[in-house]
Amino acid sequence: MKVLNDLLWDGDLKIYQDTDSFMFSLDSVLLSNFVTINKSTKKVLDIGTGNAPIPMMLTKRTKAIIDAVEIQEESYNLAKESIKYNKLDKQINIIQGDINKLYTCLGNNCYDVIVSNPPYYSDNMIKSLNNNKKIARNDDNLKLDNIFMIAKRLLKNNGNIAIVFDTKRLIDLISTMKLYSIEPKKIQFIYPKSNRVSNIFLIEGTKNGKPGLKVLNSVILQNDKNSYTKDIEKLLKEFGKY
Repeated sequence: MKVLNDLLWDGDLKIYQDTDSFMFSLDSVLLSNFVTINKSTKKVLDIGTGNAPIPMMLTKRTKAIIDAVEIQEESYNLAKESIKYNKLDKQINIIQGDINKLYTCLGNNCYDVIVSNPPYYSDNMIKSLNNNKKIARNDDNLKLDNIFMIAKRLLKNNGNIAIVFDTKRLIDLISTMKLYSIEPKKIQFIYPKSNRVSNIFLIEGTKNGKPGLKVLNSVILQNDKNSYTKDIEKLLKEFGKY
């Protein structure tokens, strides 16, 4: 069933979602807040945008043009509808198709920033019976190698790519970044609760960057009462106001 929800707690932006399909999560909010955006950022690419939560949130941080690619037609249609509803058509270009085939048409060394909330699981891990969720969660169509190979081609020299990923695959991700001349520059570990191990992390790397990794303060999502921590509540209420 299609529903229209608030994207963030301030109610400024709305997002269309399908309750029977893959819906955006806090991961997208965390990544949109984590990625480095500055005045020189003119062009951004979101790989695997889903129904476009990340591009829409980034419009609160930048006036840059944002290209957003999504392989699934259903998610693409929802994204297109949300972008039109929020009158963001002039800033966000939503593209339907397989990034593995499309990237050669996007140019070389042309993006300042790339973001991606890619599928976490390899094909020997968890699978979903729902095909839409399977594509969103399993990397059959979007491998780590593909993401960073594409980033190496599309990023400007010293451009950044930021990703949210499963902590169990930290070594895989860093090894792949290094393979494609993406130097890890900052990392942040996310914990569901203070007494749990980290389940996801945020990482940003620079194309042909110099060595030097900054480890940011960890983020805890929920308190003992299963409510969001004050830091997460502040982020959801005040996103982009800094």
